[in-house]
Amino acid sequence: VIKLINSVAEVVNNDEEIGDVLKVVFIPDYSVTAAENIIPASDISQHISTAGTEASGTSNMKFVLNGGIILGTVDGANIEIGEEVGEEQIFFFGCLAHEVADFRHYLRFHQPQPDPALQAAFDMIQRNTFGEAHLFQSLIDSVLRGGDVYLLSVDFPSYIEAHKAVENAYRQRDDWITKSILSVARMSKFSSDRSIQEYAEEVWNIEPAPVGSQCV
Repeated sequence: VIKLINSVAEVVNNDEEIGDVLKVVFIPDYSVTAAENIIPASDISQHISTAGTEASGTSNMKFVLNGGIILGTVDGANIEIGEEVGEEQIFFFGCLAHEVADFRHYLRFHQPQPDPALQAAFDMIQRNTFGEAHLFQSLIDSVLRGGDVYLLSVDFPSYIEAHKAVENAYRQRDDWITKSILSVARMSKFSSDRSIQEYAEEVWNIEPAPVGSQCV
């Protein structure tokens, strides 16, 4: 997957027609230090795990706390954030957790034709657009012939529609800024103060003590 990202980047970033309008970058050795620069600069953050496999536990919280908007599946902390900030502030897509088992069972025994846009992406890979196609064939096979465990073919059409919704919303600058501000304002549940207080009361069974006091 990392090889494909970098191969796509090499093509996109050197396309004269695209120029500086779009760049693809894979950041190696992602760390807290890198995140301190990336997260506050992001307008949109994608958290796209298959429903029921748990979206990033804290990264999506950090993005929203810094004014970023989520484009993501109905999974993990995305759901919790949606409950707090309002689902209208998030661009949700994809199947729901209770649907995953049925989709996986169906795809084990059937090979439906992929969405045209997804098939077009596969075709570009197989035409060596991004380098030697055989390097990426296993990724394509995992979707078309391997049962598509992560339901890429199922979620892809709604993912594209969610992207269109993001594009339309971003053009409405006042509405986008409102989404961002409301999201930050409603994220108090995810503060470290609340988390520590909850752990102290429900897990550690300890009480606050004045700074400098001796505790046994």
